[in-house]
Amino acid sequence: MSVLTSPKTYSALAAFQAGDAVACAIPLPYIDKTLDYLEVPVGVRPILPAVKVASMVGLLSVTRFPGLARLTTAMLTLYFVLAVAAHIRVKDRLVNAIPAATFLTTYAVMTAKGPNRRDQK
Repeated sequence: MSVLTSPKTYSALAAFQAGDAVACAIPLPYIDKTLDYLEVPVGVRPILPAVKVASMVGLLSVTRFPGLARLTTAMLTLYFVLAVAAHIRVKDRLVNAIPAATFLTTYAVMTAKGPNRRDQK
């Protein structure tokens, strides 16, 4: 079992998504400033916390519904493709796109590998 196929990794990433959902729902000033800079439409912003909560639920489903967890990582891969594209579109500094690119890579690998299944031991 690799780190990226472990249910613990899915749970840790779900916790991160939950925290990010809260930060987006408030919204924290840093997040608002970043979304402004990336030219994310104001009408889309209220949807972001719901998307993040849904991804948290999907990641937490890993032990009971591994297919749903894999679909969730695929959708998060798409989400972060769009995030990286937004950074590129506004010609943002590379350092600002690194977190999105890191999550993109992480979720893409998790999608390719799929979650660890107990019956595969």
